[in-house]
Amino acid sequence: MSGQVHHGQTPAAWTGVIISFIGFCVASAFIVMAKPVGFWAGVGVILLGAVVGGIMRLMGLGQAPKMGSKPKAEAQPQNA
Repeated sequence: MSGQVHHGQTPAAWTGVIISFIGFCVASAFIVMAKPVGFWAGVGVILLGAVVGGIMRLMGLGQAPKMGSKPKAEAQPQNA
């Protein structure tokens, strides 16, 4: 196997997940307290985590995209 395999263990992935986890905790707490405004604020924090992780990935702090892929096998004509 060539190259490193990160399995998402990059600063961008960790930051996005941590921010989103905080958002889930906030949303969960407010839904139990029946406070819709706090719930939606938590959902906003979850989305913020995705945006921050994506921006960090674009800045080069995420996993590099895979270069190339396996070529697809083409159908061979059958001789009868």
